Amino acid sequence: MQAPDDFNPPAGIAETLEPGLRRILAPNPSPMTYRGTNTYLLGDTDVAVIDPGPANEAHLQSILAALGPGQRISHILVSHSHLDHSPLARPLAEATGAPVYAFGDALSGRSAVMTSLAEAGLAGGGEGIDINFAPDISLSDGETLTGPDWQLEVIHTPGHLGNHIALAWGDACFTADHVMGWASSLVSPPDGDLTDFMASCRRLAARDWRVFYPGHGAPVAAPATRLAWLIDHRTGREAAILAELTAGPATVTELTARIYTDTPPSLRAAAERNVFAHLVDLAGKSQVATDGPLSFGARFRNLR
Repeated sequence: MQAPDDFNPPAGIAETLEPGLRRILAPNPSPMTYRGTNTYLLGDTDVAVIDPGPANEAHLQSILAALGPGQRISHILVSHSHLDHSPLARPLAEATGAPVYAFGDALSGRSAVMTSLAEAGLAGGGEGIDINFAPDISLSDGETLTGPDWQLEVIHTPGHLGNHIALAWGDACFTADHVMGWASSLVSPPDGDLTDFMASCRRLAARDWRVFYPGHGAPVAAPATRLAWLIDHRTGREAAILAELTAGPATVTELTARIYTDTPPSLRAAAERNVFAHLVDLAGKSQVATDGPLSFGARFRNLR
């Protein structure tokens, strides 16, 4: 968690962020969504709606009311199928006739190890998956979408969720829940995969960005600095876990209690998921092991 900031716009109001781009905050604040989900409207004539948000009638009406004379919604883009980002896509499509675009359905892009954990009975955590979500048009990594006055490049960024994408708009990028300014992204197996998350961070870090527009919170004005912080933050958590395991085997719950000493009770479950994500990643790198099958309740030991 980062220090408090002054990001607190009114929900339901379309605010101009720069020419051709507006943001509407959805009315779904929570410990996991901060002030709420950011819905972006890109374009002056044919408008692309990026992340329509949760199933909320008031937010649907706010999006429709933001359209001015000569404007129509031509594209509905979903960064990933968590319940705070994708459920409003279908009602918005029905209201406007615009197709829904995303990187496949709710399980697309899930890694093999996360598929195995899910098949073994591990349930998701965090925001919750919109399991029935399916786009009208599935996007591919590197694909380009265009409107009369905008162009977006699809960047597959699995990690927070297997079907997560970022959208490059010139030197700006809509990073959804992969990079946010108010907190580090939740990586919660079997939905999230830390190995994929770190690879996606490094992929974004290889490019020169002016600004990130996240799924929650204020724009990130120093993208390179933020990505470096995210990578260092995860590297530090990994080191802390390995250090704790030098004293002997431990469970996810035990490690979380020792490492996340200042985490409020409302976020303790999310912290446990993050620790487990690190342990799965470390197991994949042969740095930790369990006596039995890889699972949330296993005891992990350091192999270093």
